[in-house]
Amino acid sequence: MPKRIEWTEAQDLKIKRMRAESASWDAIAEAIGVTRWTAIERGRRVGARLPPPDHEPPPEDPERPALPAGHRDTWGAIIAGTSLEGMPYPIPAPVR
Repeated sequence: MPKRIEWTEAQDLKIKRMRAESASWDAIAEAIGVTRWTAIERGRRVGARLPPPDHEPPPEDPERPALPAGHRDTWGAIIAGTSLEGMPYPIPAPVR
């Protein structure tokens, strides 16, 4: 019998966020490390839905504070098309 998955709030939020961004179930399943059908079932249970076809995300606020170092939007843009593509942001070691 397969082991029961202990779902975390972070996984549920990731499923909802990715689905709201129109990610495929295959991509969501890969991101959280489960099968496609497991991701679909969990998405159904937590209410993960695709946005309506005419949905336009709100424009970015030009007065927002700067994004922190390694933020997925900025780090992803910096490393896109390089040998570092797909690598996580390297967190520097604390200075002693």
